[in-house]
Amino acid sequence: MKVRYTLKKNSDFRRLYAKGKSAVNPFLVVYCRRNREGVNRLGYTVSVKLGHAVVRNRVRRRLREIVRLNSPKLKSGWDIVVVARSRCVDAEYRRLERAFLQACTKLGLMREAEE
Repeated sequence: MKVRYTLKKNSDFRRLYAKGKSAVNPFLVVYCRRNREGVNRLGYTVSVKLGHAVVRNRVRRRLREIVRLNSPKLKSGWDIVVVARSRCVDAEYRRLERAFLQACTKLGLMREAEE
């Protein structure tokens, strides 16, 4: 089983929000910043404003799955926080995935196509 590295400390999230780069679209906001670890560390933020626990957990699960499936396409050595926005609740899975990939492309997190 592959180990996943996550951001858990509030200070890590705050540092990313203050000093990291961000990309915004109607469904989510992606913050990123280089780390010294050589692996990607990920964090997810889903506000109480989006709905009750069932709704928030569903959004969080979908975002984690999108990141898991697309992690081989991402460069290594980054701290990444994905913040869900209100449109994320009713969005189709494919639109969320497309939004995440567009944000990562805008931030320069995608690996170059190896041909």
